[in-house]
Amino acid sequence: MPSLTTPPGELGFAAPPFTLRDVDGRAKSLAELAGQNGTLVAFICNHCPYVKAIVDRMVRDAGDLAKIGISTVAICSNDGKRYPDDDFPSMQRFAKEHGFTFPYLHDESQEVARAYGAVCTPDFFGFDGKLALRYRGRLDSSGRQAGAPDAKRELYLAMKQVAETGEALAEQIPSMGCSIKWRED
Repeated sequence: MPSLTTPPGELGFAAPPFTLRDVDGRAKSLAELAGQNGTLVAFICNHCPYVKAIVDRMVRDAGDLAKIGISTVAICSNDGKRYPDDDFPSMQRFAKEHGFTFPYLHDESQEVARAYGAVCTPDFFGFDGKLALRYRGRLDSSGRQAGAPDAKRELYLAMKQVAETGEALAEQIPSMGCSIKWRED
C-alpha cells in the first residue's frame, strides 16, 4: 500500500466544529476540548505502521503541550467495518494500551475527516487559541519505523511557538502515512 503525504496547510483555515463520541462513550465537542493557547487535532488509527511508530512520542508531546495550554484531540475516521482493527472496541483498547491522556474520538460518518481535508494517518492539524490553522506537518522525522530517540520534536516545537507567538514555523514538513480508509457506500 503506497504512503501518502499531507498537502500544505491553508494557514488561517478555521477548525470545523464537531461533536464525536470518545472511547469513554461520551459525546465531546471541539468547543469544549479546545485549549486556551491552541488545539492539536490528530487523525490517527490503530493499525497503521506510521501511527504505531510515533504513538508513544505523540502521547509524550500531548502531555508536554497540555502544560502550555494546548489540548490534543485524536480522531479515528477509518472504516471500522472493512478494517476491524480500527473499530470502536479496538480504539478503546489502543487508547488504553498507549496511555492516552487526551480524547480519542470516533468519526464513524467520516464527515469530520472530510471537513478537515484529512488524507492519511497520522495527519496533524495545529490550531492557535482562536482555532485558526497554524501548523500542518509531521510529528518528527519518523516514518514507518520509530525515529531516533533524539529526533527533533517538530510538531511540539511548532505548537510551542504557536502558544508563545500565535504564529507557526515557516518550514512545515508534511506528515506521511497510510491513506484514510474511506467507506465505499
